[in-house]
Amino acid sequence: MKSDLLIEHLLSDDPVLLARDHRELRHGILRATEAGRLRRLLPGVYVDAGRAGELRVKAAAVARWDPSAVICGRAAAALTYWPEIMVGPLEVASPVRHAGQRGFTFVERRVPPDLVRDAERVRTTVPALTAVELATFDFTDPIDLALRKRVASLGSMDEALRLTCHRRGHTDRRRLLLDSRDEPWSAAERLAQRIYRRAGIAGWATNVKTVVPDVGTYYLDFAFKRERVASEIDGRLHHTDVDLFESDRLRQNALLLHGWLVLRFTWHMLDADPTYLIATTREALACRGTNAGFSGGFARNTPWPAG
Repeated sequence: MKSDLLIEHLLSDDPVLLARDHRELRHGILRATEAGRLRRLLPGVYVDAGRAGELRVKAAAVARWDPSAVICGRAAAALTYWPEIMVGPLEVASPVRHAGQRGFTFVERRVPPDLVRDAERVRTTVPALTAVELATFDFTDPIDLALRKRVASLGSMDEALRLTCHRRGHTDRRRLLLDSRDEPWSAAERLAQRIYRRAGIAGWATNVKTVVPDVGTYYLDFAFKRERVASEIDGRLHHTDVDLFESDRLRQNALLLHGWLVLRFTWHMLDADPTYLIATTREALACRGTNAGFSGGFARNTPWPAG
């Protein structure tokens, strides 16, 4: 039928079809929906049924339905800097009160304009706000990843908190940002930072750019620059990514030949026996000419076998 061809043509240019913009196609849209060719995502908003599950299509549907809406939370992270994150119902902030819709969670809220990212007619919270609102003390990945990818800085996150200081949970988010003051790039690095602080071990800097002539540029997880001691934290990915495993060995050899004493710690070591990180680091610093609170050797009493 003529209406079916027109609908197909419209969808080839735009995955979202607003019934209010095509009143002459009202009956054709209803027939296509009943036949399973179209899917109604929101009142008066239809999309190609084969693409109804795509995040960007859902986001475009929201943007066309309510131009003032801002996508937040996990969906905002997936659309901006973290495409791998699992996304459930789309969390949407809008100054307009909306009734609940299947697959969407609407919150009546006005996001400050400076904290809105507008790309391809889809509005999301900027990564700085997305990260601090999504993260918790048990789920710090949103902040750690944003820092590692350099899509946000501590300064931009601090500004995001300042502009949203009226929101519930602000105190906890402020505490979490303080916990992020040394810019951890992973949950394991954050745990190591906490252990070092509690133990009173100072003199370290994180994510330190180090150039090895004729070899490459590396970023050290922890660098005690004066003693040239580096603490490298291996997350779970190091055990499964073959390329990462190989590159880390090349990196370690280059650093050793360039005068660095490189220590390596895994998440299990940090979590199961934090005293091992403390004692090993202190002994390494002592070997390099500073006591750093070190008072002698330590007995090996770790929950993993010697190898």
